[in-house]
Amino acid sequence: MKDHGSMNIEAHLSRIALFSDLAPEHLALIARATREVRCLKGETLFYRGDPCSGFHIVVYGQIKLSFTSPQGTEKVVEIVDQGRSFGEAIMFLDKPYVVSAQALSDSLLLHVPKTVVFAELEQNHEFSRRMLGGLAWRTRQLLLDVEGYSLHSGKQRVIGYLLDEIPKSGQGETSVVVHLPVTKGVIASRLNLTQEHFSRILHELIELGLIVVDGKRIGIPNIARLQAELEAE
Repeated sequence: MKDHGSMNIEAHLSRIALFSDLAPEHLALIARATREVRCLKGETLFYRGDPCSGFHIVVYGQIKLSFTSPQGTEKVVEIVDQGRSFGEAIMFLDKPYVVSAQALSDSLLLHVPKTVVFAELEQNHEFSRRMLGGLAWRTRQLLLDVEGYSLHSGKQRVIGYLLDEIPKSGQGETSVVVHLPVTKGVIASRLNLTQEHFSRILHELIELGLIVVDGKRIGIPNIARLQAELEAE
């Protein structure tokens, strides 16, 4: 893991919603304290139990947040993509990380230290509101995840995931190809399924003619039929 000073951190922060309306002098102050962190694919950014000194923003790449059970089973909590951030809640709680973070691809992140965040929160109500909004969105996503695990079948979770992965360019089309952003094992863990169960569901959908699988490419010949299968479950 390496730190570099090659990118214009201030310019990048200004394009992120959380920082976009900050006064130039406040943005410059945060940018000076922010550092670049580069992770190679497979590299661990931090481990569960490590101290949290701020939050991270993904400039590019993918970061997997997960923990491992006493039995050695990994549970993927979240996959953080370009433009998104993570670690804010733990930063406010002043507690160690409850998950580990690993790069699923070569990634560039920005680390914003909590000292500069707290200083800005004390004098900028709009910044506080945006930070609270981000935390509220995360809480909503967590509740939706719990609802999915508790009330939806494995088949519903897989179909729902595939439908959510349809790119914007495919919205309104009859058929589409979905490119899985990560391995099937990671997706299975994210959906709270074993890899074997996930594979069985994919085979069932193939036999029903609802999807065509070619590695990480999932063809959906008829989006409406797949949606109808979800609603019929």
